[in-house]
Amino acid sequence: MTKGDAALAALEARIGYAFRDRGILRLALTHSSLSASRSADANNERLEFLGDRVLGLIIAEMLMGAFPEALEGELSRRLAFLVRWETCAAVAADAGIGAALRYGAGTGSATALMLSDACEALIGALYRDGGLEAARAFVGRYWQDRLATSLGSRDAKSALQEWAQGRGLAVPRYEIIERSGPQHQLHFVVEARIDGFDPARGKGRTRREAEQDAATAVLMRQGLWPEVGNA
Repeated sequence: MTKGDAALAALEARIGYAFRDRGILRLALTHSSLSASRSADANNERLEFLGDRVLGLIIAEMLMGAFPEALEGELSRRLAFLVRWETCAAVAADAGIGAALRYGAGTGSATALMLSDACEALIGALYRDGGLEAARAFVGRYWQDRLATSLGSRDAKSALQEWAQGRGLAVPRYEIIERSGPQHQLHFVVEARIDGFDPARGKGRTRREAEQDAATAVLMRQGLWPEVGNA
């Protein structure tokens, strides 16, 4: 067994899945810096694309089961946190993906973004090799404990206001763009506005929920959610 094969076997043992096609696992762990070839099967970019979509589906399923009373806005905020690259990089570290990652010698050490991409590619490989159940087992193993911490301790509107005021900006303004539906099933679209920044829209069943969703959109666009909410 070569050193590379030993690293793959060790990763399989850690994640609890033995690939039928070891080649697809090797491809999932091959960064584009390893080869100048732009061939579709030269690196893990296509598997990363697939894994990103599979991860989103599985996390959405998990959130629906874990938070049966949560509305769409809250579910969307939790989903965004759980599938962001920082979370995927943390999972890659937990699973020891870096020990089996293949990348170019001139790259130095593997970056967090490379680990995040490899994590998504691994999910894509699991889906291709063992179907949705194989991917679901991996995601459940490494994301289950993260579900409960997928929102900050403060709400997004408060976090956004504190962020804006801390930078000498005016208090964020919220404007209803659309209100539709019967009284018992209203749907709101709200726009959050901060001077000097592009507005962001949110939606919800109540005005408050839509405002929270819009505030979250601003924070996420600035790369501040959920860190600001946890501060």
